[in-house]
Amino acid sequence: MFTIAALYHFTRFADIGALKPPLVTLCAANDVRGSLLLASEGINGTIAGPRPGIDAVLAHIRALPGCADLEWKESTSPTAPFGKMKVRLKREIVTMGQPDVDPTARTGHYVEASGWNDLIGREDVAVIDTRNDYEVAIGTFDGAVDPATASFGEFPAWWEANKDQFRGKKIAMFCTGGIRCEKSTNYLIGQGVEDVYHLKGGILKYLEEVPQADSTWHGECFVFDGRVSVGHGLAIGPHLLCHACRRPILPADRDRPQFEQGVACHHCADETSDTDKARFRERQKQMGLARDRGTAHMTGHVTDKG
Repeated sequence: MFTIAALYHFTRFADIGALKPPLVTLCAANDVRGSLLLASEGINGTIAGPRPGIDAVLAHIRALPGCADLEWKESTSPTAPFGKMKVRLKREIVTMGQPDVDPTARTGHYVEASGWNDLIGREDVAVIDTRNDYEVAIGTFDGAVDPATASFGEFPAWWEANKDQFRGKKIAMFCTGGIRCEKSTNYLIGQGVEDVYHLKGGILKYLEEVPQADSTWHGECFVFDGRVSVGHGLAIGPHLLCHACRRPILPADRDRPQFEQGVACHHCADETSDTDKARFRERQKQMGLARDRGTAHMTGHVTDKG
């Protein structure tokens, strides 16, 4: 059983370049895989591996400047959710494109999962889903407003175009694990919105703690790892991933005429050119050859593909 840790923390790092090599080395030594983003504003990512390995990496991160009170969310998977480890240096750990946004200065009021239903059930509260459109499509909360944004960087423009409909309302926001709400609530406060709230720990914490019988969540929650989606109790959902557009699809969607493994699905078939699809087919071919070579190496047999 693999332990999965989803984490983020806003703090000020003076030299992110110096932080990367020790993390890469530590993860490799402990068979920990996944993705970590480092920026001057903090750290964000999801990692998976054996329990001792995850503990070692988390201890290392907590020892970084300003990260002593790091929080993370854990779940498990019977299969490895990541194939490799990536540690990347970025301008932002979640891209909003608003240089004046600073979650370390102020954010909205945190609301525990246990109090979320009461908050969003009030008539004077507007609930906004800050995730991307393909995430919202497979699950969200009762009555949540979907901004229909393709990326988080589109949220400020959406708010500017739609803010008048929220006048006189308290704003409750949510996202997968909480990181986007740290920025979006700070952004709204900067825009003069007084009463801003967000779900502490995000959807993942809510699905972990709130019994399904009491839940106002419908559908699945998209996650950025091999599980693709999770439901109540963080049980692995039914979704698969289109490896062309990285959107979630259901098993039945593979029977649609637009579907071709690693090349297209019904979401993206009309979004890519024939040249793109030819490139994706070649990528799939090379991946298949690599798998065959790996199998041959492990079994000691040689295939006709080398």
